[in-house]
Parts: sequence; structure tokens; C-alpha cells
Amino acid sequence: MPGLFDLTGKVVLATGGASGIGLGFLRGCARQGASVVILDRDPAAADAAAPQLMELGASAVHVEHVDVSDPAAVHAAFESSIAALGRIDCVFANAGINLRAPSFSELSVEQYHALLDVNLHGAFHTLQAGVRHMKSRAERGDRGGSLVACGSLSIFHGVPGMQHYAAAKGALLAMIKGLAVEMGPYDVRANMLVPGFILTKLTGDSPEARKVIEHFTAITPLGRPGEISDIEGPAAYLASDASRFQSGQTLIIDGGRLVRNI
Repeated sequence: MPGLFDLTGKVVLATGGASGIGLGFLRGCARQGASVVILDRDPAAADAAAPQLMELGASAVHVEHVDVSDPAAVHAAFESSIAALGRIDCVFANAGINLRAPSFSELSVEQYHALLDVNLHGAFHTLQAGVRHMKSRAERGDRGGSLVACGSLSIFHGVPGMQHYAAAKGALLAMIKGLAVEMGPYDVRANMLVPGFILTKLTGDSPEARKVIEHFTAITPLGRPGEISDIEGPAAYLASDASRFQSGQTLIIDGGRLVRNI
């Protein structure tokens, strides 16, 4: 009998899927037998991730090299992916950049718009392409789907110099709630995955990076930073029918950090 999180026959797409949290999401889905689609602007990283996902159990892997800030490129990548794999059942709008300013007063207009172009507008283009496909499928009698956006604890905590980043994630959460209501009649659910501090290749091993890791270890109740593997289980849950009655919500994966008040 198929397992609770079985994804056989389903197709999962992630932007920024060649590394970090995006790759962790696809890894979790590949382990459950999904076909996966990597949308990433780094061709080398995307091509390197593909065989890894096949080894983990993905039924198929499709790669598209795309900058999510370009709406035409995003919609073309979706069309190509659907042509290759037949459908998309779960979309993870994950691609993002991190541009921290020394302070809000020193945040330049260029930095502000550069971040929103990717983190908010890129997610909008991604989710809209997914919605159009899932709605069209539903109207042909093939209902269902899962829309997932990558959030941040900055939605809940004030972070100096990161107001533009937090604003993008907060707006994205509002978008997800609206999609949960609008797409519910098509059996499509929409949720936000909110990771805490997750170790990735970008974290590095410099003295500064080690200090950051020590800091987050100290303030996390479970006593460690998150790892990419910690994203895999929540990914399989959100992409599978196990989450078929969860919509419009945040799924926080932070080791208990958000609820710590000291």
C-alpha cells in the first residue's frame, strides 16, 4: 500500500530549487517518488542537483534555467515543464535574495527594488503561473494542487536593516491567504513554509559564520541550527495529499525559536 506521503505520479516544482531550502524541498519530494522540476538561474547548480534527485527516488527530473524576476521567462518555463512532464501538482515559490542594509535610513531605493523584484514579484509570477495551470486542470475535471511559498521569521520579528525583506515575506503571506480562499473551490490549497535558521552551503565556515551558528544554536530550544534535511519532511507533507485539509496557514520549522521569550 502507498505511504501517507506518497507522491508517485505527482510533479513538484521549486524555484531556487538547485540549492538550499529549495533543493531540500525537492529532496523530500523525490524521496516519496515525485517527479521534480528545478527552476533556477544557476545552470551549473541546477544540472548538478538533477542526478542527486534521481538517486533519491525521483521519477523524473526536469530543469529550467530562469530568473524569476522575468515574468515571461517564468511562464515559459512552466509551459515547457508541463509539456515535458504533463502536469504540475505542487509549486514551491522559494527563490530569493538577501540584501541587508546597515540601517533602514541607509537602505537604498535600488536595494529595495532589487530585493522585491525577486522575493515578492518573482514569487507572484511563480504562483500565478501555478494557479493558471491548476485552475485550467480543475476546469477539465482534474482538481487539486498545492501552492507553497517560502516565508521567514522576519514576518514575526523586527530585524534592523531587513525591513524590505520582511515586507516582501509579509506581503507574500497575505497573498497566500488570498489564494487559499480563491483556489479552495478548485481543491487547491495554499500555505507558507517558514524556516528558522537553516545551515546551507552559503553559511560558510568562517569565524563570522561560526559566531552566527553559535548564536542561533543558543537561542533555539532544540539546541541546534536547522539542516536542509529538516525541510524534507514538511515538503513531502505539503506536497502530498496528507495536507489536503490544511490551507491558508504557516508551517513553522524553527526548532522552537519563535515561541522562546527569553
